[in-house]
Amino acid sequence: MKNLLKNYDRQKGYWMNEKSLQAFKESAIRKARTNLKDFTTYTTTDFEWQPYHKVYYEILDRFAKGKIKKLMVSMPPQHGKSEGSTRRLPSFMFGLNPNLRLAVTSYNATIARKFNRDNQRIIDTPEYAALFPETKLNSSNVVTVASSFLRNSEEFEIVGHKGMLKAVGRGGALTSITLDCVIMDDLYKDYQEGSSPVIRESAWDWYTSVVKTRLHNNSQQLIVFTRWHEEDVIGRIEENEKVNVITSLDDLDSYNPNEWVKLNFEAIKTSEKMPIDERGVGEALWENRHSIEKLTEERRIDPNKFECLHQGNPTSKEGLLYSGEWRTYDHIPENVSKKGNYTDTADAGADYLCSICYDRVGDDIYITDILYTIDSMEATEVMLPKMLNDAGTKQADFESNNGGRYFAINIQKNTKAAINSFHQSMNKEARIVSNSAQVQRHILFPKDWHNRWGMFWKHLTGFKKNFRANAHDDAADVLTGIIEKNIVFKTPKQPSYENTHTKFLKGDSTGFNAATWNSERNGAGSDFF
Repeated sequence: MKNLLKNYDRQKGYWMNEKSLQAFKESAIRKARTNLKDFTTYTTTDFEWQPYHKVYYEILDRFAKGKIKKLMVSMPPQHGKSEGSTRRLPSFMFGLNPNLRLAVTSYNATIARKFNRDNQRIIDTPEYAALFPETKLNSSNVVTVASSFLRNSEEFEIVGHKGMLKAVGRGGALTSITLDCVIMDDLYKDYQEGSSPVIRESAWDWYTSVVKTRLHNNSQQLIVFTRWHEEDVIGRIEENEKVNVITSLDDLDSYNPNEWVKLNFEAIKTSEKMPIDERGVGEALWENRHSIEKLTEERRIDPNKFECLHQGNPTSKEGLLYSGEWRTYDHIPENVSKKGNYTDTADAGADYLCSICYDRVGDDIYITDILYTIDSMEATEVMLPKMLNDAGTKQADFESNNGGRYFAINIQKNTKAAINSFHQSMNKEARIVSNSAQVQRHILFPKDWHNRWGMFWKHLTGFKKNFRANAHDDAADVLTGIIEKNIVFKTPKQPSYENTHTKFLKGDSTGFNAATWNSERNGAGSDFF
């Protein structure tokens, strides 16, 4: 309330008289009774609202009112996810419905009990009493049910109503409880727990055999996580149930209430602006608290862990096609032999147009610019020629599959680059897998490539060995094409090798060149002789 009064003074520009103050208080109370964001502003004085908080609280508000039944949220640490979902939300929901039966769970009982106590403190405040006088707790600590309403660190009951909150750690019992709502906040303590197959399986078993058995047809579920592994509870649900990713608040009106709704806020934005998150590519989620410089350094130290913890995009290292660090550069050598480009047009609506400009120096490929987008052909026909011209591209290879030839013809009209349109007939999976080592050996990116081309970086560094598990293969496909067009390795047939090797050992070196032999026999590997 104090925060509201400060805002009122600032906006009005004069000190309140008694009448205006009373009117303002009444207006604030009416709003706080009906909206989670206004409730939070009314009951706290130090909340620093960011644009994404407003979206987050709007979605939680819809959950509180039963408009969303199953919601999963992933967000970086220290960005206010628990403040909204596990502290403010339960108290607000008890105000709306004092008969609500709710459970709050976490990775251990200690954390769950802390959430319990936080809600008790909120409900005990005068501000809360002014909003929801029917929702109140026993004034003293009551350990047993006897004739009083229960109130302790594990559970509390709403006086005069059926409402209750139960705090449970992962693996804890929920016996004989029928729940209207369950909130699961970080079921894994840290990276070690999230990486443990035993703990992940235990958490999943507890969720399916304990938590879900306490729910009825109209029960609600809220999962708020910092992601640690692709096979955590959120990942397992995504494998087994329909999950809708929110891109706009308007999307919520068309979702089946029995399907999951998913909200993910990346610490560093990798996709283009969307209604749910209007940041541009490369912008931090909360710059004042976690700057882009700080986040970039954390990403540099451990890219895979950063992708889990801060981006909500976990991928098991063991399952990745491209392992280890990618080569990067500060500057391109002067002896550039080719300024090229490789382009693959989008096959379908969900596919990305991927076009990559590069400079070749020896057998190394220096990536200079990337166009990676799902924008319409009308837009890309403008963007792509500009990129080719700006990069000084001399030759561009365009895959002509699925209308690519006609796209290439239109691009040619606005660029000086010579466009070679060709049909790619080889199996995509076989090409990508067989050339993966050469891609990592010969491709170099600018050091800030993860910020410049965030979505491309995400799809490439998270590309899985299990080909069918990849939602997008466009980035890997084009890099493979660049290698195929530039780095040719000839491997002689085995009989030829045996015969030539035998001759050489016998002293017959006619027509034999050791340097050529090494190159052909071993490709980019070490010399045989």
